[in-house]
Amino acid sequence: MALRMSSLFVRTQKEDPVGAEVASHKLLHRAGYIRRSAPGIYTWLPLGLAVLGKIETIVRDEMARAGSQEVHFPGLLPADPYKTSGRWEAFGPDLFHLKDRRENDYILAPTHEEVFTLLVKDLYSSYKDLPLSIYQIQTKYRDEARPRAGLLRGREFIMKDAYSFDIDDAGLDASYEAMRVAYLRAFARLGLPCLPVKATPGAMGGSGTEEFIYPSEVGEDTFVRSPGGYAANVEAVTSIVPEAIPYENSPAAHVEDTPDTPTIETLVAAANANHPREDRAWTAADTLKNVVCAVTHPDGTREIIVIGLPGDRAVDLDRAAGTGMLGAGEVDLEAATAEDLAAHPELVKGYIGPGNDLEHPVLGLEAPSKIRYLLDPRVVDGTRWITGANEPGRHVFDLVAGRDFTADGTIEAAEVVLGDPAPDGSGPLELARGVEIGQIFKLGRKYAEALDLKVLDQNGKATTVTMGSYGLGVTRVMACIAEEFHSNDGLLWPQHLAPADVHVIVAGKGEEIAAAGEKLTAELEAEGVSVLLDDRNKVSPGFKFADAELIGIPTVIVVGRGVADGVLEVRNRLADEKQELPLAEVVPTTVERVRQAYAQAGAAADAAVAADAAAAAEAAAGTAADGAVETPAD
Repeated sequence: MALRMSSLFVRTQKEDPVGAEVASHKLLHRAGYIRRSAPGIYTWLPLGLAVLGKIETIVRDEMARAGSQEVHFPGLLPADPYKTSGRWEAFGPDLFHLKDRRENDYILAPTHEEVFTLLVKDLYSSYKDLPLSIYQIQTKYRDEARPRAGLLRGREFIMKDAYSFDIDDAGLDASYEAMRVAYLRAFARLGLPCLPVKATPGAMGGSGTEEFIYPSEVGEDTFVRSPGGYAANVEAVTSIVPEAIPYENSPAAHVEDTPDTPTIETLVAAANANHPREDRAWTAADTLKNVVCAVTHPDGTREIIVIGLPGDRAVDLDRAAGTGMLGAGEVDLEAATAEDLAAHPELVKGYIGPGNDLEHPVLGLEAPSKIRYLLDPRVVDGTRWITGANEPGRHVFDLVAGRDFTADGTIEAAEVVLGDPAPDGSGPLELARGVEIGQIFKLGRKYAEALDLKVLDQNGKATTVTMGSYGLGVTRVMACIAEEFHSNDGLLWPQHLAPADVHVIVAGKGEEIAAAGEKLTAELEAEGVSVLLDDRNKVSPGFKFADAELIGIPTVIVVGRGVADGVLEVRNRLADEKQELPLAEVVPTTVERVRQAYAQAGAAADAAVAADAAAAAEAAAGTAADGAVETPAD
């Protein structure tokens, strides 16, 4: 049955919603696809559900192609499995907690790894049952501190989450690759530019993981790419670590007066003015910056740490927090406050250093301060630095890593900057922003071990199952499609994703024109083409055209005065074309256009997989030809 504007539950709006920052938020609201219920929580209207349903259909198609079966879990879950796995604490404040009338703990599920694991444990017991892949499309909940950008970052959202279960790592590798291909195909069919990038597992744990990034300036994720094909989330980029330098002949460390030099810039200027080098001028890269940060762990405890890094680099707090070096689970990392510094008088602001000799460190878990000290990987043994002497107005010169100070570990905390070398030697990095629309993980045995998921192997021995997890943000994908496909006047959906295949506008008065619109709609529907018919009697053609632009169906047929001459105007908004066609040609031409759009989406999926395979083969050939990647000397 055709959707009719005269009865459709929709109201378009001329003004943007209050607080809307990005195009998808503005247009989905104005065009009547969604309505805000609360911060980060949205009501879905008929047009929105129509597009969402088409996205879900494509996702389901590709899951079936990959051999995954659909299940459906509740969103309200008991807390016990999450306490057993450790994620009750690891999720921290992002987790929605609640109690029932008997004071039992429950959560609104942020992800479902635990209950998927327990379901398989309940039903399967033998290696003969594996491999298994199951998935759901389900609403998730996270108590975002700052929900923003409409569907891009909400507190309630729809995800597809799939899980694979295998008897060994080889099986996991195969399941992971099948799901990776499914994602490439799904995003290509959805028309979204998508880049698989290396990522960090974060609180999910496991080993291999990739994010699927939609490149866009509205995204909150920063990723990098190189001319040679390297791509990674900025949190997953690893530094090229120089070789250690012999320091037997290095000069002894010495403390110098450097008054009024609390910043790197003032320190470098003072060093060049009062303590010049013979070979070259001092630069910020010769200084060791020590940044005091506060880590808030999932259980709420606050820890003060210090991160040491070359002075020409800034600390990337998000990158540091995502490394897994700061503690189990998802941690929050922020710059230390004045109160934090006041509680540690040994930290002299502007003049903080690790200490002048190994036996009397100021920083580190072995030091009296017990403040954890983590270093950038570039600070290798034998490198010489200017750094704070832990006294106002004084710095240490020629402080040698490994000889005069050590750390509790290394951390990738420095900002990645334009031109940094790619870790695989494939060229200089460029930085871009994007939206994470999917992520796949080789979970391994983390959750299976925590929840005792075992099956009997071929020898009758109990073996822990190995798992993969594969998430895809369905509502976030819809927002990204709206970001990618819109004009100044409204949305502009890909033909196969629009809420209806054709928008028929009755743009004239009189029974003849109205009847022609009804007849055209019936003929299109008989051919399997869905129609949104604007049959409103008391609305002007100009208003109808404005609504059509806003709603965004790319094929528009105008039934107007041309009916008397046996012609209709057919608009292809994607190609910005208009043409007048004889009545007899309108339906077959439109049907062919719609069918081609669906076919082209399928062809795009095949092409995306082929291109990815070709890129992988080229990269492998390049690695074999080049041999080991050389790292630059210090």
